Amino acid sequence: MGDSRGDITRRAFVAATGSAVGMAMAPKGWVGDMSRGASPGMVVLFQGDSITDCGRDRAATEPNRAAALGTGYPLAIAEQHLAARPDAGLRFFNRGISGNKVPDLESRWQADTLDLKPDVLSVLVGVNDLWHKLSGRYDGTVEQYETGYAALLERTRRALPGVRLVVLEPFVLRTGAVTDAWFPEFDQRRAAAARVAAGARATFVPLQAMFERLSLQAPPEYWAEDGVHPTVAGHGAIAQLWMQSVPL
Repeated sequence: MGDSRGDITRRAFVAATGSAVGMAMAPKGWVGDMSRGASPGMVVLFQGDSITDCGRDRAATEPNRAAALGTGYPLAIAEQHLAARPDAGLRFFNRGISGNKVPDLESRWQADTLDLKPDVLSVLVGVNDLWHKLSGRYDGTVEQYETGYAALLERTRRALPGVRLVVLEPFVLRTGAVTDAWFPEFDQRRAAAARVAAGARATFVPLQAMFERLSLQAPPEYWAEDGVHPTVAGHGAIAQLWMQSVPL
């Protein structure tokens, strides 16, 4: 997947993120072990595909660098926390890679996740697991997605017993590349991600419902131009709901 963020003005970004705060309900159900506050030097790691990658400079490996965080929701989250708490020593990393599916994450999990020893690990993966299947480049099933994803988080719990896990719900909007062919399987994969989060005692961030509510305010393409990749407004909305759901 490539990143398509649209040509939305800064004013639209501010308005969109403000509306996300007003409309997005706090997620119901489990909240994992998110009751703890930030400790000095806390490491927050974002993992996933192009929605997380968002054009980051993969040669820049240091924490808290704009180029290393990309231009999407990880940067927006880091900006807010770093500005509000300059004395906390928070370290934000982005290791999302465009086009990744669950098997791709598994192949690089040690170097790109476990070796960084995150205190908070946030994962968004799933859209490519279906998109590549629809294009004939992959044949993974819903069951394989769920079992592979669950195994990754279980492996993480074993290696890092104190890690706080965050599972972002895969989402799409019915516009651009997203046609009826995506359904009902995409909804089955969303449900699988929710089960994975519950089984891993992770905080689950429900993005699909949020975007459906926001699409009552502005057309789907305002939030995700091709139905998959968020615009500036879409990334802002993800960042706002993440921060509501994941206290640091």
